[in-house]
Amino acid sequence: MRKKLIYPLVLMLASTLFFISCKKDSNNNSGGTAQVSMHLTDGPSSVYDHVYIDIQQVEVTMSGSSAVTLAPIRPGVYDILQFRNGLDTLLMRANLPAGTISQIRLILGTNNSVVVSGTSYPLNTPSAQESGLKLNLNQTFVANGSYDIWLDFDAAKSIVLTGSGTYKLKPVVRAYSATTNGSVKGYILPLTSLAVVYAINGTDTLAAIPNSTDGFFKISGMASGTYTIMVQPGISGLAVYSQTGVSVTYGTVLDLGTITLHP
Repeated sequence: MRKKLIYPLVLMLASTLFFISCKKDSNNNSGGTAQVSMHLTDGPSSVYDHVYIDIQQVEVTMSGSSAVTLAPIRPGVYDILQFRNGLDTLLMRANLPAGTISQIRLILGTNNSVVVSGTSYPLNTPSAQESGLKLNLNQTFVANGSYDIWLDFDAAKSIVLTGSGTYKLKPVVRAYSATTNGSVKGYILPLTSLAVVYAINGTDTLAAIPNSTDGFFKISGMASGTYTIMVQPGISGLAVYSQTGVSVTYGTVLDLGTITLHP
């Protein structure tokens, strides 16, 4: 019987990304706990049918303290492509010591795979990446505070097709909270356009695939700034749509209305 190995994916969330306290009291950070909820969502890809990630544990380390290992609400395989256009799933909720967080680690199992055109392929992790994706974080939990964060897997950027036809998992993850989350939403017509919506700010590009049933899309985790919204149809005969100067601010959802693609 093959022995199942478990390898870590280290996620040290970027210093530009913040946990947000939904409620605080006047207590300081000496002693006490804060409630932390972690949600899983996805930056989609039109290339893959499914992307299955095997999440076994979440490990959180506070500055000056040893790591705390937590079990997800449902340890096991998540199809991250199911969580798009504003959908997410609660990965875990726990009371953690108040103080400054220094590291988060997702402990993955080996049952990771990708489905392409109906065929399933294992997702391998290169030995150089087994220590995980490292992102900086220096944020404080206030005693009795309540915090929500989202881990947003970018499926399109996280999977690499090798020259030998195998697939490797090199995760690209964005984290955001309620106050570090700008969003845009809208509808794309016609429904048969197979469009992809892009939000572009300098070298930073986010994407959404509209729902096939109603054309709805939503892009979250956007930093405050000015974006170009581009809609790229997936079929011939329709022109690319582009709108510049779209202003996005934290804590708001900008409604772009209905965008109709024309020849």
